[in-house]
Formats: sequence, structure tokens, C-alpha cells
Amino acid sequence: MQISSRFTIAVHMLCYIALFQDKEKVTSDIMAGSINANPVVVRRLLSQLKQRGMVTVNRGSGGAFLAMKPEDLDFLQIYRTVETVEKGRYLPFPRKPESQRYLSWGRGIHQALDSKLMRVQEAMAREMKSITLADVLKDFPIEK
Repeated sequence: MQISSRFTIAVHMLCYIALFQDKEKVTSDIMAGSINANPVVVRRLLSQLKQRGMVTVNRGSGGAFLAMKPEDLDFLQIYRTVETVEKGRYLPFPRKPESQRYLSWGRGIHQALDSKLMRVQEAMAREMKSITLADVLKDFPIEK
């Protein structure tokens, strides 16, 4: 399964904020340069993180700050914040066919596949919940 870059960019942003919020003014342009991403993408993700109470952003003078402790920010929270997934789903489940010709096949594939995808999804959610931003920061290879 491939997770879109929104998740990894958001984790990168949160790490950058955690590491540099007390050393420099952390702006979307600075983070975009660090990530090699478009500043508009960074601003959009920053807005989503702000809406969920993960970061604060100072108006006027600028600068982003963590609003939560790194040990309280887990991968699942971040993923749910920035990824566009169907409620309660982390994997793309097959769509149900609309054509009469494929209805029996569609029912069959869902019967055979959905429960397996749910097991994978539940394992993914458990593992993502067990990893925090603090875990990433602890292993970060620069002096803090």
C-alpha cells in the first residue's frame, strides 16, 4: 500500500517545528525548502494540523509551534488529519460495480476480500497508533 506524500510531509513538518520552534521563526516557506515541496502544499497541511489542534500559527509575525507534546502526537492522528480517506478506512477498498453484468462478480470479490483488508487495516491502525512524533525525534540524526 502506498501512502500519499501528505502524511510523510506532515510528519516532516511536525519534526521541523519541534526541532526549530525555539531557535528560529518556522514558516511555511522555510519548511517547504526543507521538504522540497511547494509552499502552498505546506500551508494547506499546516492549516489542517492547526484545525486539529496539533500546531499553532502566529498571525502577523508568523511562526509555527507545536500545540501538543510530541509524545501525544501519534502517526494515526496525523494520518487521519491529512489523508483523504473514507471515514474509518485507511486502505482503498474496491468499489462496488454499478453494471448489472458485474454485480455477481462484485459481490463475490467483496465477500472474499473485504474481511482480509479489514484485518490489514486494523493492524495498520494499531501500529500507527503505537508510533509517536517523539519516537521519530528520538531517532533524528542531528544534534538537538
